[in-house]
Amino acid sequence: MYDLCSGVLILKPAKRVWLRELRESKGLTQKEIATLSGLERSTYAKAELGYSISVKTAKKIASVFGFDWSIFFENECDVL
Repeated sequence: MYDLCSGVLILKPAKRVWLRELRESKGLTQKEIATLSGLERSTYAKAELGYSISVKTAKKIASVFGFDWSIFFENECDVL
């Protein structure tokens, strides 16, 4: 995205489509996953949207789904 006013290129984080698809395949909402993870819904949503998350947050989400938390920190994680 390019900000016309400032002339600055703004990079958006790459969405974690695989995470959204995994959640949806289990028939769960963001709120439900957040509750199961002990997180705020907004924190979980940021994870799905590709924003940086802490190791602690990654571990909480991964424990709900049963995958290795380090996938959040890999460069290529389009598919789980």
